[in-house]
Amino acid sequence: MLDDIFAALSDPTRRAVVHRLGSGEVSVSALAADTSMSLPSFLKHVRVLEDSGLVRTSKTGRVRMCALRRDRFALIEDWLLAQRRIWEERTDRLEELVIDLGKENS
Repeated sequence: MLDDIFAALSDPTRRAVVHRLGSGEVSVSALAADTSMSLPSFLKHVRVLEDSGLVRTSKTGRVRMCALRRDRFALIEDWLLAQRRIWEERTDRLEELVIDLGKENS
Protein backbone atom coordinates (compact mmCIF):
# COMPACT_ATOMS: atom_id res chain seq x y z
CA MET A 1 0.00 0.00 0.00
CA LEU A 2 2.67 2.50 1.06
CA ASP A 3 4.91 1.29 -1.78
CA ASP A 4 2.13 2.07 -4.28
CA ILE A 5 1.79 5.59 -2.87
CA PHE A 6 5.51 6.32 -3.04
CA ALA A 7 5.71 4.80 -6.53
CA ALA A 8 2.84 7.03 -7.66
CA LEU A 9 4.58 10.10 -6.23
CA SER A 10 7.90 9.20 -7.84
CA ASP A 11 6.85 10.80 -11.14
CA PRO A 12 6.99 14.60 -11.52
CA THR A 13 3.80 14.69 -13.63
CA ARG A 14 1.87 12.87 -10.94
CA ARG A 15 3.33 15.07 -8.20
CA ALA A 16 2.18 18.11 -10.19
CA VAL A 17 -1.33 16.63 -10.40
CA VAL A 18 -1.39 16.06 -6.64
CA HIS A 19 -0.16 19.61 -6.08
CA ARG A 20 -2.86 21.03 -8.36
CA LEU A 21 -5.56 18.94 -6.69
CA GLY A 22 -4.50 20.37 -3.34
CA SER A 23 -6.60 23.41 -4.27
CA GLY A 24 -9.70 21.34 -4.95
CA GLU A 25 -11.42 19.09 -7.44
CA VAL A 26 -10.41 19.59 -11.10
CA SER A 27 -11.54 17.99 -14.35
CA VAL A 28 -9.18 15.52 -15.97
CA SER A 29 -9.17 17.59 -19.17
CA ALA A 30 -8.11 20.71 -17.24
CA LEU A 31 -5.34 18.76 -15.53
CA ALA A 32 -4.20 17.35 -18.87
CA ALA A 33 -4.16 20.84 -20.41
CA ASP A 34 -1.34 21.73 -17.99
CA THR A 35 0.89 19.12 -19.63
CA SER A 36 2.32 18.65 -23.10
CA MET A 37 1.17 15.03 -23.35
CA SER A 38 -1.83 13.53 -25.09
CA LEU A 39 -4.97 12.83 -23.08
CA PRO A 40 -4.56 9.01 -23.34
CA SER A 41 -1.00 9.29 -22.00
CA PHE A 42 -2.12 11.60 -19.22
CA LEU A 43 -4.94 9.23 -18.27
CA LYS A 44 -2.32 6.58 -17.50
CA HIS A 45 -0.91 8.91 -14.84
CA VAL A 46 -4.38 9.48 -13.42
CA ARG A 47 -4.91 5.71 -13.31
CA VAL A 48 -1.66 5.22 -11.31
CA LEU A 49 -2.74 7.89 -8.83
CA GLU A 50 -6.19 6.34 -8.60
CA ASP A 51 -4.80 2.82 -8.14
CA SER A 52 -2.56 4.07 -5.32
CA GLY A 53 -5.61 5.55 -3.64
CA LEU A 54 -4.28 9.12 -3.70
CA VAL A 55 -7.02 10.42 -5.98
CA ARG A 56 -10.57 9.46 -6.80
CA THR A 57 -12.34 10.18 -10.03
CA SER A 58 -16.02 10.57 -10.71
CA LYS A 59 -17.91 11.12 -13.91
CA THR A 60 -20.81 13.51 -14.29
CA GLY A 61 -22.17 13.47 -17.81
CA ARG A 62 -19.16 13.73 -20.10
CA VAL A 63 -16.81 15.31 -17.54
CA ARG A 64 -14.48 13.20 -15.40
CA MET A 65 -13.42 14.98 -12.21
CA CYS A 66 -10.40 14.26 -10.00
CA ALA A 67 -10.07 14.92 -6.29
CA LEU A 68 -7.48 14.10 -3.65
CA ARG A 69 -8.19 11.44 -1.07
CA ARG A 70 -6.57 13.33 1.78
CA ASP A 71 -6.98 10.44 4.21
CA ARG A 72 -4.37 8.48 2.21
CA PHE A 73 -1.75 11.06 3.03
CA ALA A 74 -2.06 10.04 6.69
CA LEU A 75 -0.30 6.79 5.76
CA ILE A 76 2.68 8.77 4.50
CA GLU A 77 2.64 11.05 7.52
CA ASP A 78 2.55 8.09 9.94
CA TRP A 79 5.48 6.43 8.18
CA LEU A 80 7.52 9.64 8.14
CA LEU A 81 6.84 10.28 11.83
CA ALA A 82 8.01 6.76 12.68
CA GLN A 83 11.19 7.28 10.65
CA ARG A 84 11.78 10.61 12.34
CA ARG A 85 11.48 9.05 15.80
CA ILE A 86 13.97 6.33 14.87
CA TRP A 87 16.54 8.82 13.58
CA GLU A 88 16.06 11.22 16.48
CA GLU A 89 16.72 8.35 18.92
CA ARG A 90 19.86 7.40 16.99
CA THR A 91 21.21 10.94 16.90
CA ASP A 92 20.42 11.37 20.61
CA ARG A 93 22.46 8.23 21.39
CA LEU A 94 25.29 9.49 19.18
CA GLU A 95 25.25 12.84 20.97
CA GLU A 96 25.46 11.08 24.35
CA LEU A 97 28.40 9.00 23.11
CA VAL A 98 30.28 12.05 21.86
CA ILE A 99 29.69 13.88 25.16
CA ASP A 100 30.85 10.83 27.16
CA LEU A 101 33.97 10.48 25.01
CA GLY A 102 34.69 14.18 25.47
CA LYS A 103 34.47 13.80 29.25
CA GLU A 104 36.84 10.82 29.20
CA ASN A 105 39.42 12.78 27.20
CA SER A 106 39.26 15.82 29.49
